Amino acid sequence: MAKVTILGNEYEYKRGTTYKEIARDVKSLYDSTIIIADVDGKYTELNKCISSDVDVKFVTISEKAGYKVLRRTMMMVMFKAISDLYGNNNIDRVKAEYSIGKGIFCTVEGSVCVDDKFVNEVKAKMQEIIDADIPIVKTSYKLSDAIKIFEDAGMTDKVKLFKYRRTSSVNIYSIEDYKDYYHGDMAPSTGYSVPFDLYLYDTGFVLQFAAMNDLSKVAEKSNQPKVFKAMRETDLLGRKLSVETVGALNDVICSGGFEQLRLVTEALQEGKISDIAADIAKRDGVKFVMIAGPSSSGKTTFSYRLSTQLMAHGLNPHPIGLDNYYVDREFCPKDEEGNYDFECLESLDVEGFNKDMTRLLNGETVDIPVFNFKTGKREYHDNFLTLKENDILVIEGIHGLNEKMSYTLPKESKYKIYISALTCLNVDEHNRIPTTDVRLLRRMVRDHRTRGTGASGTLAMWESVRRGEEKYIFPYQESADAVFNSALIYELAVLKQFAEPLLFGIKKDDPGFHEAKRLLKFLDYFLGVTSEALPNNSILREFVGGSVFNV
Repeated sequence: MAKVTILGNEYEYKRGTTYKEIARDVKSLYDSTIIIADVDGKYTELNKCISSDVDVKFVTISEKAGYKVLRRTMMMVMFKAISDLYGNNNIDRVKAEYSIGKGIFCTVEGSVCVDDKFVNEVKAKMQEIIDADIPIVKTSYKLSDAIKIFEDAGMTDKVKLFKYRRTSSVNIYSIEDYKDYYHGDMAPSTGYSVPFDLYLYDTGFVLQFAAMNDLSKVAEKSNQPKVFKAMRETDLLGRKLSVETVGALNDVICSGGFEQLRLVTEALQEGKISDIAADIAKRDGVKFVMIAGPSSSGKTTFSYRLSTQLMAHGLNPHPIGLDNYYVDREFCPKDEEGNYDFECLESLDVEGFNKDMTRLLNGETVDIPVFNFKTGKREYHDNFLTLKENDILVIEGIHGLNEKMSYTLPKESKYKIYISALTCLNVDEHNRIPTTDVRLLRRMVRDHRTRGTGASGTLAMWESVRRGEEKYIFPYQESADAVFNSALIYELAVLKQFAEPLLFGIKKDDPGFHEAKRLLKFLDYFLGVTSEALPNNSILREFVGGSVFNV
């Protein structure tokens, strides 16, 4: 017998009992479906058996870690459904591309027509597989055997990925005769699901899930044409360069083609910045360029590079940070936990900002403030500014796209830009790289370099940052005149060398330990490259250091 401690209560079970059986016994203690177990600080799938005394914290689908397992499981069910319906003869590949709201945009290549009939058939087949509650079996294969399995299945993306695998074995998941590889834990069977839908979108379709905060119904569809277009442009670039997955990127690094890839990627990004500057220059009456985006998007470097391009187009840019219009610390609102809420609109002197900008627009001279973050007060240092004919303000800040931030300024005087690191590189065709992971790694590296903050500190505040983005940035992204994607195809190969030591430093008893282990496993897919050859104006320099700009 083994002693199992759950929520402070002790139970006894025979050795060899699965965590799924134990979860069934204690499900009344949890408010939603248990999907994995945290066993002595390590996430463990429910099909695994106990072999000794353990301390268990079960994780449900209404928690972040459990919700990820649920979505991953339902993705496998979808791939299984498509395989059952159409087989390898009609399908060349099915690729999970990127997130759209609470769904995943997917594409299909082959002789199958992606139409209403397709999505209805796939949805019905998925429901059939879910209702059957088929076991999902994890089997460890020798690396050579795993490569042979995916060679035979025509999954060349996984063959490339495994070519750089450092371990001698690979875990492969099976639903009946369908085999696949996944980066992360899975549910024990196909019966674990929430309401879902499939609908056509652009050249593919979206698998839409219930949101984590309301698992009772399918989340509303999200239409993001401008952001989607930016992601498609990056995706098409990856296809043209034959670098759509980590395995393909590793191939480029090994073949000596990395420098060319870097040069092309940076050149195309600079060209996009130039195009935005040209669009601004040709618009009559634009005096305010408003830039906003989520954390670690590279807003500061982008602002500098855009200013350079604006100068090349005959304009005279002046940078202004919205942070300089923070209200004095003593008047800053606080959140539910009693901490200063620096991300809400009320933390800024909106009225004062509009007054200053209106005066500038009217030809008056204004003393632009500087916020002293040490004293928590706004200061004035005779930073006088008058807008002349070719002068233009480049204003960067979290609320830049919100009309409430610049409510007195005429619409025609503003040009809004949304910036984010919208990565379109995948681990393989069935395993996406979340955009948030790239930004998190960027921030972790920068926080350590510029603030001396450890990875633990960055992870501790990341959820709060993400909540602020969801509330204050994402709702306004489609109001932008231009969307700029700051993601670089190669950047994770560079960030790897900076992030790994920080992540390894997180101890087992730290709240961020699980997330650190997940990110380390993820970074292990990449071959690392040095940052020495990066141009000194690269957006990536904002995070790893060595930038020509003051970032």
